[in-house]
Amino acid sequence: MGKPNFSDEFKRDAVTQITERGYPVAEVLQRLGVSTHSLYA
Repeated sequence: MGKPNFSDEFKRDAVTQITERGYPVAEVLQRLGVSTHSLYA
């Protein structure tokens, strides 16, 4: 299985939810359906 390709907008939104809106990482991961590794990569 290959590495998923997330758009730049998707990546920015995920980071914004955590850093600016203060959502917990675990909640954002679950809502977006991505793994911890995917988020931090």
